Amino acid sequence: MPLRQVAQVIRSKNAGPYELTLDVLFPSEEIFRRVRDAGVFTARAVAALYGLPEASILKVVHYQPALAVKVTLVRPLVSGAVGETDVYGAQQHAPLLELEVPASVLSPVAKRGEAG
Repeated sequence: MPLRQVAQVIRSKNAGPYELTLDVLFPSEEIFRRVRDAGVFTARAVAALYGLPEASILKVVHYQPALAVKVTLVRPLVSGAVGETDVYGAQQHAPLLELEVPASVLSPVAKRGEAG
């Protein structure tokens, strides 16, 4: 299933003029933990989504206190450079919407929700 059906918030923003930060927040600790433990967010997976070399993914941090995953990557173009179309980096989360989360990761959560 696509990440957009699992996450509560998916957003992006500048992390300075040379980097972008992608934030994904989950609605519960259980869902956060299951996605984290399944290895859904890796530098390789994010690089493939964005068509970047894996070395362009600087950090993938699973931050449990916020039930969030934070990914920092090198901007393909410096913020404000000629040809750059999103100076604030606020529209760069779109590829994450389609990141696949295996249904098996969430099926026990969904079944529990249906029963209750």
